[in-house]
This record gives sequence, C-alpha cells and structure tokens, in this order.
Amino acid sequence: MVSQSPADANLVKLSGNFMIGSVIEALGETVALMRKAGIDPERYLEIMTNTLFAAPVYKTYGDLITAEKYQPAGFKAPLGLKDIGLVLAAAGAQRVPMPVASLIRDRLIALIAQEGEDIDWSAIALIAARNAGL
Repeated sequence: MVSQSPADANLVKLSGNFMIGSVIEALGETVALMRKAGIDPERYLEIMTNTLFAAPVYKTYGDLITAEKYQPAGFKAPLGLKDIGLVLAAAGAQRVPMPVASLIRDRLIALIAQEGEDIDWSAIALIAARNAGL
C-alpha cells in the first residue's frame, strides 16, 4: 500500500498510465525508424522484447504498433488524453515539470483530431510514422 488516501492511489494509477504512454511513444518512434531504414519492425520488436525490454507492456503495445492494429480500441485515445491531462494537472500543482507527458498529450490531441475518438491510444505511433514520412 502506498497510502490510505484514495487521491494518492489514483495518482499512482495515473502515473502508471503515463509510463505506458511513454513506452508507446518510444515504440512508435523506434518502429518508424526501423521501417524508414528498411529493417523489419516485427524482427526488431522480437529482439528488443527478448533482451532489453522483456516487460509485457513492450510486447503488447509493440505488437499493436508493428501490426498497425489500432481498432477495436483496448484503451481509447480520449481516455489516455484524460489521464495524461490529470497527470499534468497533478504535476503542475506540485511544481513538477513533465515534458514527456506534455509531448504525449500533444500526440493524443493530434491523433484524435486526425483519426477520431474510437482509436486505441497506441495509434500515437501513427504520428511518429507520419513525421518520418511513412
């Protein structure tokens, strides 16, 4: 137990979602790099998830990103945007800068504007791919 406070428990949960969003962003960027370089993204993911990043979150979201399977949404982009917004609000109240969270918020806003609200939040990888000219 972290605390008796429900607000503290909620912040811990929200921080976990922020960390997942960070993983998604990193995967989106690196998969775009691999595709642009002509490297098989599935093979790349296999290497990474069997060595340095063997945590299930990398495999789960990496599979969605390499397969470009963003629907049906497991966690819709607007829910991710809400959680990241709450993390940023908490960070602001504590005077803690979170530039990566700000980036993820902006990616989610762009994703929703471009793709609509019924897409999985892992589709922020599409923004990295588009920025790479893919």
